[in-house]
Amino acid sequence: MTILEKLRAGITTASAAETRARAAELAAVLPPDTALALHGDMGVGKTTFVQGLAQGLGVREQVTSPTFAIYSVYPGSVIKLVHLDAYRLENTYQLEELLLEEFLVSPWCLAIEWPEKTGAWLPKKAWHLTLAIVEGDKHRIVLR
Repeated sequence: MTILEKLRAGITTASAAETRARAAELAAVLPPDTALALHGDMGVGKTTFVQGLAQGLGVREQVTSPTFAIYSVYPGSVIKLVHLDAYRLENTYQLEELLLEEFLVSPWCLAIEWPEKTGAWLPKKAWHLTLAIVEGDKHRIVLR
């Protein structure tokens, strides 16, 4: 079963390291210029998932939540990772003021935490992943 098939069926991880490993597997099969909309409540592992994407994309910098900076750009070995945390956005006009599109020069992967706050700005072809806490401290990741 491929990582995409596993994610469509839903993957349960038991640790942050396992979540990062599954995200790194996904990074290996991502086509260039892909937006990932990461849905889920606070604390479900969205930033941990992005850290795994970064590992898989060959990012050498430490990836942290860009909550106060809103977004961070990380050069990967082939594909650049743009990590957007839209939690603090109050409207899509603020998003447009960030001039984020200037960083979306091919090839890129855009990982968006709190995509519901981006409104119509969210790319139509975005891949939607839902992350949740299940069974105590285990996490569930589903590609829809």
